[in-house]
Amino acid sequence: MTTVRGATFDVLRRYGLTTVFGNPGSTEVTLLTGLPDDLRFVLALHEGSVVGMATGWAIGQEAPALAVLHTTAGLGNAVGAIATARVNRVPLVILVGQQDRRHLALEPFLTGRIHGLAGDYPVWVDQPVRAQDVPGAVARAFHEATTFHGPALVVVPMDDWEAPFSGSSGSSGSSGEPVAAAVRVVRPVAVSDGDLAPLVELLSGARSPAIVAGARAEWESLVLLAERLGCPVFQESFGGRAGFPQDHPQYAGVLPADRGRLREALAPHDVVLAVGAPVFRQYPYAPGPLVMPGTSVAVVTDDPAEAHRSPAALSYLASPSAVCARLAALLPARPPVARRSDVPDIPEVPAEGRPLRAAHVLRELALRLPADTALIEETPSSRPDLHRLVPARTPLGFLSAAMGGLGFAVPAAVGLRMALPERPVVAVVGDGSALYGVHALWSAAHYRVGALFVVLANGRYAVMDRLADKQGGKAPWPPFTEVDMRGLARSLGCPARRVDTYDELTAALDEVLPTLSTRDEPLLLDVTVTVDPDFQP
Repeated sequence: MTTVRGATFDVLRRYGLTTVFGNPGSTEVTLLTGLPDDLRFVLALHEGSVVGMATGWAIGQEAPALAVLHTTAGLGNAVGAIATARVNRVPLVILVGQQDRRHLALEPFLTGRIHGLAGDYPVWVDQPVRAQDVPGAVARAFHEATTFHGPALVVVPMDDWEAPFSGSSGSSGSSGEPVAAAVRVVRPVAVSDGDLAPLVELLSGARSPAIVAGARAEWESLVLLAERLGCPVFQESFGGRAGFPQDHPQYAGVLPADRGRLREALAPHDVVLAVGAPVFRQYPYAPGPLVMPGTSVAVVTDDPAEAHRSPAALSYLASPSAVCARLAALLPARPPVARRSDVPDIPEVPAEGRPLRAAHVLRELALRLPADTALIEETPSSRPDLHRLVPARTPLGFLSAAMGGLGFAVPAAVGLRMALPERPVVAVVGDGSALYGVHALWSAAHYRVGALFVVLANGRYAVMDRLADKQGGKAPWPPFTEVDMRGLARSLGCPARRVDTYDELTAALDEVLPTLSTRDEPLLLDVTVTVDPDFQP
């Protein structure tokens, strides 16, 4: 007899969801016990790391990943990571366990009030009415996650898995009912020249155009367009990944995160085209418009919410890749505008006995990183230095949590390296950030995931300290200089070293970085740094 569990496994195989990230709970034991040999279970020690690792895997695979969570407690622990996946537009299929359907009405122990627990962050949530609807719901979750670029949740009561299933894993069964999901969804991305005519007219008539590249931009087509227009290309603020090669001569840096400096940066340009980015993400509120009077803004995005909310003269809901490629063919070529050749301000090597700054670490890292390194950032007080000193040379050369919450980088680096085992993967994190995802170091060690974790340890929440200074009051939170990241990593089975001096730093990097693409053992470098006196949030 085919069960709902067996039929669901067939669905998982069809869509390549054969790696299962999870932290087991009793409401999932019926699903997980005795998994077939072709389904791999990957254990994380906290549900935030479960979803974070699945997010890294999905980024690396460029396809949805599968996570399994334990009823209310598991989903609740994972909500922050689910929010990050949604804002980073990463597709996930998440199965959430529920108590036995046969006595849910009595609200037994571990009953989950699950449907709204993750708020609006999932792109789709379903608890099938019947056990036999579970395989179709899982297939639909795959389609929803792919179409809307985010996490899709299916809540499954624990007894559903053993229920009989009389359909097939196709669109319908010869001896049973249809599975309520398409087998295949085709998503055409072509755009017509007629639809692009208003944007062609706007850009053709521009005196001084500029592009803002976002996380959903596609590098090859955007480079073609930028070179056709001969214009500068800015990186969006707080983007989840680099939208343009940051060693390209037309790259102009990261847009400021407040309106005053944003207007100043874009003031020379009469037309600004945002590609794969909203218009425009900010952090502190400041009054006034986003751009100077006389500047027209257009946006190209495949995210309906971005297209609808962006204050733009033209908004295209379409594939950024298709639009940019066609625009590059339709627009007249312009000579490239001369760009200023910025030389990063590199701090001098610290004198004997002087402490390391984050910029010292990032500069030495940049000098040695392989060009194809996937770098995941979660170091808020050092992010400006990282943008300045470590240019992204591939689309994975800069990844970050676009939502702003902590706990993304360490587990995402583990999942990403598992998906791309021959790709160098480096996570650069603050010690405060690393503590939110430290559980994933066990998974890195157990599954022999050769990622490098560079922890910039200043023993405090430097961003919050500086914000408190700006408020003119005393921060009530203490530093946490007692935390030993090297000791924590080792307690989880992950090799780790303490780095206190410049010579120790360069020696460690010289030894480790050449091995990044082949190593099968993780390593954490616990690097002591001082707070940058010039840092401003």
